Amino acid sequence: MSGQDVPIGRMVGRMGGFLGVILLLSWLPSVVLAQSLPTLSIDAQSETSTAEGQLNLGIQYIQQGQLEEAIAAFRQSVALSPSFAPGYYNLGLALRQRGDLQGSADAFYQATQADPGFALAYANLGAALLEGNNLDLAKDYLQRSIELDPSLALSYYNLGLVQRLQGDLAGAVISFQQAIQLSPSAPEPEYHLGLVYLQQGDLTNASAALQQAVTLAPNYFEAHYSLGTVYYQQGNLEEALVAFRRSAESNPNYPNAYYGAGLVFIQQGKYGDAQRVLEYARDLFSVQGNPQWSASAEQLRQQAQNQSSTP
Repeated sequence: MSGQDVPIGRMVGRMGGFLGVILLLSWLPSVVLAQSLPTLSIDAQSETSTAEGQLNLGIQYIQQGQLEEAIAAFRQSVALSPSFAPGYYNLGLALRQRGDLQGSADAFYQATQADPGFALAYANLGAALLEGNNLDLAKDYLQRSIELDPSLALSYYNLGLVQRLQGDLAGAVISFQQAIQLSPSAPEPEYHLGLVYLQQGDLTNASAALQQAVTLAPNYFEAHYSLGTVYYQQGNLEEALVAFRRSAESNPNYPNAYYGAGLVFIQQGKYGDAQRVLEYARDLFSVQGNPQWSASAEQLRQQAQNQSSTP
């Protein structure tokens, strides 16, 4: 192989790390996905002078796409009952949707204080802390959520992300495998398991996990790209090129795919093709604010240009 590095795919997968669950008034013992609720008239709902009424009001606002109104209702819910865990939990979800990561984490923390057995609140608090790069606390809260509810696949998934960032690759493998066992139809744990195996140099298992990820999600462009890097490292250039092409087809604005294809073309002696895709990668990296990889793509493009003019 050429010894050229391949840019690494994104660390955080498409699950996003958060459990988008809205709790109803009947929050014990069940939870219901917000999108599964019927759209109801706000005027037809229960008394809004209670914490439960404000919670239901906020849920209706979420259904109707009125995020700020929902946040106000959830805030009023906990103001009316400062120990009402579902109000804090839903406030955390809504603030996260707004992009207020700190406010979201604070709300999830208040939910855990109001109900120390609320596994979903610990799971989302851990996810918020992970996104904020507070890895030690994230790990603590994610492990606590698993202790409370060992069936939470997303807690294992996020725990695996934390462990990988902390360099605990063996622990990450175990966590991702557990997430896969609990949620076998989710492609993200397979993808990140493949990345860990790739980081460990275990190309066989990396290939298997990444193949499963793209089987579950055929347009998972990061997984196609990472599968291409496995094939490239194995010397399977044609398979690598197919994977990079599928990555680009799934997301035409993903520069890594074109960069990877450029590496393959150089290895194959197809210098004109290499120049074309590397120029495209260079421009995409630049537009997307990644000057380091833009410069690397340009350097590689010049290398292909020089080799094409060599007799």
